[in-house]
Amino acid sequence: MRKTNYFKRLRLLSAFLGAMALGTSAYASSHREAPLISNDPQADNTDLYVFRSPDDTNTVTIIANYIPFESPEGGPNYYTFGTNVRYEIHIKNSTATTTDDITYRFTFYQTNQDTTTFFNIRLGKQNLKMTYLCEKSVHGGAFTTIYSGGIVPPPNIGPRSIENSTVGLGAPNYLSLMTAAIATATSGEKLFCGPVDDPFFVDLAGAFDLGNFRPFGLSTANVPKDGLARFNCHTIAIKVPISMLQSSGLSVTSATSILDSRFVIGVWASASRPQIKTIATGDTAAYTGAWVQVSRIGMPLTNEVVIPVGMKDYWNSQNPANDVQFARFFENPELALYMDNSEFGSAVPALNALRIQSNSLGAFDFRNTHAGLWSLKGSTAVAGTALDDAVFGTILLPNATSPRAVDILPIFFTGVPNLAPYQLATGKPTGNTLAHGKPFMNNFLPTLGDMLRLNMAVPVTPRTDPNFSSEGIIMAAVLGLTNASYNADTSLQFIPNMDGFPNGRRLEDDVTTIELQAVGGAALAAIGLWYDDYIPGVTTSPVTTDLTNVLGFNAGITHNDTTFQASFPYVQQPWRGYDHTLQARF
Repeated sequence: MRKTNYFKRLRLLSAFLGAMALGTSAYASSHREAPLISNDPQADNTDLYVFRSPDDTNTVTIIANYIPFESPEGGPNYYTFGTNVRYEIHIKNSTATTTDDITYRFTFYQTNQDTTTFFNIRLGKQNLKMTYLCEKSVHGGAFTTIYSGGIVPPPNIGPRSIENSTVGLGAPNYLSLMTAAIATATSGEKLFCGPVDDPFFVDLAGAFDLGNFRPFGLSTANVPKDGLARFNCHTIAIKVPISMLQSSGLSVTSATSILDSRFVIGVWASASRPQIKTIATGDTAAYTGAWVQVSRIGMPLTNEVVIPVGMKDYWNSQNPANDVQFARFFENPELALYMDNSEFGSAVPALNALRIQSNSLGAFDFRNTHAGLWSLKGSTAVAGTALDDAVFGTILLPNATSPRAVDILPIFFTGVPNLAPYQLATGKPTGNTLAHGKPFMNNFLPTLGDMLRLNMAVPVTPRTDPNFSSEGIIMAAVLGLTNASYNADTSLQFIPNMDGFPNGRRLEDDVTTIELQAVGGAALAAIGLWYDDYIPGVTTSPVTTDLTNVLGFNAGITHNDTTFQASFPYVQQPWRGYDHTLQARF
């Protein structure tokens, strides 16, 4: 399967090159990411996914995962949600408010049904048995219970524990336990909480060896390895009607276009603990004091590869409403130093394919601390665009030393607006990046905070679509620039994968590759800020060696180690401890 995907990527790249030549005129997401939270796995946010449900497109599914690197064999005290952790999912759908517009809170409880045994499951009874309460707050109001007595399926220990009717639970199979645990809240949401396969995939060893990724085909001796393969995590999944998430209660059929800005939401998840834990003699502990946020996640990989180590714990404690204090790390991201030969680029060969524009269109340098588009600040050229001071220019062009405030900052902190210059180069006059092009993205929610933003009006790309791609918006841009079905004019139309990361995040999306390509200038190129080896007036096509290298790059692991389910909760059943194998190589 891996070789098939590899050659498919080559064919897509070849198609891109040919079409561009003809058409130009027209880190583990959040696993153990901070020093303090690495010692508190029950409260550790690992990943967040937000996507329009592929089999029920009037709904959006939110998946918040916790507890990293769960070994399926980790008994007898298997991994569980924490009973003294407040798990919350936060949703923004309005810029007129400063607090959450919707908050879901989950509280978990533990029962031991048979204290005479050391087994987790025996004779139809279960120890470490978890149940939960789900509460909901709207517009900062009081929390009200929308479901109580929720069932968390047990760990997938093995066939004797789960399926044997004499000494175990006697279930038909583990999937039946998952299905039985799906609940419907009194307010209409579907809920699931329990252990699942960890859906994130990444070459962790390569990533944290100073970016020493192992792209497939680069080496046959040291192939890439999915650091999360065959590990489980615990998920909180919610399937919510779009009308419940939209600020005015509108259904998606009321959208005026597939990029209707009224349907943009921002989502983040958190975990909090009581401020004081008192350990008494014996086996008791008391928890008192105010709740303190100890972990959070919005966009994947933010705290792992953007926030420096000295601020990681502080980052976890903050509300996204306070994130403007971290803006400088996105305006000059550290990873960009390893894609710049004037800095450390030559020391990291694995990233050689990614080289940030330093002389785009003969004028613009996007390397860290350089000017980027600053020379256009206040000019008539940017009038009416997103770079206009009267629009968002003070955010996107803050000074002469923050070049990535124009692309990386909005991707993470505001979302991307459907305004020039943030439209595809399709239809733009040659060399005029600031002109209107083909719309392809609008998840703009200018709250200046790290959230996973989704425009719920964007249609779903069927998983069976031949153009479905784990490269999300990157592939949507390629198709919108090159495919004859989408690049004939600048009209708004659905392009496959417009519903992919960073417009939300699907389970299949290869966020590591996408984010590395973005830091390498891929988003800038998509809107017409081509790479340095494109010489205006000389080069006939922007399909240059630099662009080819960026589009051909991948981070080594490009898909999950197992499949996903076709229906809610979509994540796959947890790996079984009895026949567990630690790693899968690709």
